[in-house]
Amino acid sequence: MNFGPAPATDSSRDGTVVIGAGIAGLVCAVLVATSGRPVTVLERAAAPGGKMREIAVDGVRVDSGPTVLTLRGVFDAIFEAAGARLDERVRLRRAEILARHAWEGDARLDLFADVERSADAIGAFAGAREAKGFREFCAASARVFAMLDEPFIRAPEPSLPRLIASRGLMGAHELLAIRPFGTLMPALEGFFRDPRLAQLFGRYATYTGSSPYLAPATLMLIAHVEQAGVWLVEGGMQRLADALHALAVEKGATFRFGCAAREVLVEGGRIAGVATAQGERIPAARVVANADSGAIAAGILGREAARAVPAASPSQRSLSALTLSLRARTRGFPITRHTVFFSRDYPAEFEAIFRRGRLPDEPTVYVCAQDRDDRGGRIDGAAEDAPERLFMIVNAPATGDNRPFDEEEIATCDTATFRHLNRLGLSVERTPEGTRLTTPSDFERLFPGTGGALYGRASHGWNASFERPSVRTRLPGLYLAGGSVHPGAGVPMAALSGWTAAHLISRDSASTARSRTMGIAGGTSTS
Repeated sequence: MNFGPAPATDSSRDGTVVIGAGIAGLVCAVLVATSGRPVTVLERAAAPGGKMREIAVDGVRVDSGPTVLTLRGVFDAIFEAAGARLDERVRLRRAEILARHAWEGDARLDLFADVERSADAIGAFAGAREAKGFREFCAASARVFAMLDEPFIRAPEPSLPRLIASRGLMGAHELLAIRPFGTLMPALEGFFRDPRLAQLFGRYATYTGSSPYLAPATLMLIAHVEQAGVWLVEGGMQRLADALHALAVEKGATFRFGCAAREVLVEGGRIAGVATAQGERIPAARVVANADSGAIAAGILGREAARAVPAASPSQRSLSALTLSLRARTRGFPITRHTVFFSRDYPAEFEAIFRRGRLPDEPTVYVCAQDRDDRGGRIDGAAEDAPERLFMIVNAPATGDNRPFDEEEIATCDTATFRHLNRLGLSVERTPEGTRLTTPSDFERLFPGTGGALYGRASHGWNASFERPSVRTRLPGLYLAGGSVHPGAGVPMAALSGWTAAHLISRDSASTARSRTMGIAGGTSTS
């Protein structure tokens, strides 16, 4: 993508305001500022990062949002486009063990970045037939990614007809071969007879806030993304947000933290600026809303912005979560940096969340042990039984605005969570001062209008990916960014939406100002 140089105009009238300093907003600010255009970022929180956040627990800071970086090439390209290098701004280490997985009966399985090591581990765990199925699954996930990467994931305004047209007649046959109209769990059962393996890879649906029983089979491409590289950010994921913030400032962007946007202002059918919660009016020719698209459609940024964004029903919301940020001692189970403890009844878990709007009776629990490496060793030099930083996620319905859970419901789920961990061998010794709980209602307060949904709209149904709002809206000068819009949820996808917003601003500005465009080195290739 190209970013044209800014025409010489009055910056107070031609500027861009980015609402929200999440990853998408930060990327957009970096690239718009790199082009020489004035950009101001408004963020209601005190620091950048959005859902990429840290929580202070018992005197230490715990990563309490996304915990890994994938599709590193996206960020290499972003930093390169701004004349910088990612590896000089952020320290990254590639994980060898992607995650350890546990089930009832002391069953454990490690997945590795190397496909053959994973196949060998699966063979030892479930037999040669399942190892063969895994290799076939990996090949299929690579085909899905190759099929969708350029014409869909990185397309600014994708559609099914455009996707088919991009592949030609043979491409239509290839598209049918990747099961675009099927759901994920039945597709996985075609590769794996062992239900535990289908459950493991079905978890990829939750990466987009969805149920594996309702999400499209094409989400198997996440397996290929992980095998292409999972990176641990030394010091925590907040360092990536900090690096993007610093780079944007270097390029001339202005940040105003503790400043919430109240309304997108429109005059003559075009963007005129933003009104803040403090009553200030900030003139601008373009606004990028790095906020949940459903919340914008519901009116959190005013009537004019709401009209420009497709409406979304609360029933379409993605998963929320109960999260625990802990400083605690662990005993028993040999946890690694990433460990997943699966529930005994996966269908019942998602039935409770998506059908009944309830917390699951027995949840699947994700544990990120932030003082351990991917092999399970302590990286902080502390003794094995010393307190360590843990971040736990339990999936929950996004009902934080219309049906908040009461203390009894939260306590019941908390008890079920640690009972489940104990049964699978992990004992967690925690204290009140070493525990911070975040509920769907808390996420609603952090991100108003979402009900606590963390991924925008759930990817349910074969057409779900095409129903996500695109970056460009119906209102000239208003653009969207973030995990709730195309290409979807997750750190690299949100970053790509910010990249697309910056590209469209450059293209639209060049068109109206009749200025020539200038190529910038770098791209968004994620191979």
